[in-house]
Amino acid sequence: MRFALIVGLLLACGYASAASIETLKAFLRETTSGKARFAQIIVDKNLKQLQQATGTMQFSRPGKFRWQYEKPYEQLIVGDGARLWIYDKDLNQVTVRKMDKALGGSPAALLAGSNEIDKIYNLTNLGSQEGLDWLEAVPKSKENAFERIRLGFSRDGLEAMELRDQFGQVTVIKFAAVERNPKLPPDLFRFTPPKGADVITD
Repeated sequence: MRFALIVGLLLACGYASAASIETLKAFLRETTSGKARFAQIIVDKNLKQLQQATGTMQFSRPGKFRWQYEKPYEQLIVGDGARLWIYDKDLNQVTVRKMDKALGGSPAALLAGSNEIDKIYNLTNLGSQEGLDWLEAVPKSKENAFERIRLGFSRDGLEAMELRDQFGQVTVIKFAAVERNPKLPPDLFRFTPPKGADVITD
């Protein structure tokens, strides 16, 4: 579920402003949909690379998103507003969870859920680093999969994210070809398990 928890926060792509708490809140008010390509790297606490992947994402607020890994493996994560579907093509396996249980206090709750993010995260402006303005979100709940989340904004919008988990692993995500408020077909956020797939329901 690690990848699924990351999805929601990635939906912030495309908001053009300096990073601040007000920027994030304005995004929640003004952005209803988005799409982008992404590149993701996971490193351990010693900065050794554990995984690298690329893919695409689309979202439609509230609560609907499609997160698709293309390389080096194929995996599809779809949130339809009520359920979260995770499809591993190589295993021909589908995992299904209720959206509220899967997202809960995770990063997805920042953008896919309520606009009242102050109830879930403590937000801090970090200033400018490496050409980006950074905002940090620290979960108030100890049950969250991540200890902290950093969002890096340029003048064109959200360009990078860093998510540090409780084991010291860091997920770094960079975005490209960002589109804000595009028209997206509803079918993107529906999923039907392929014939013969092993379906696991939590």
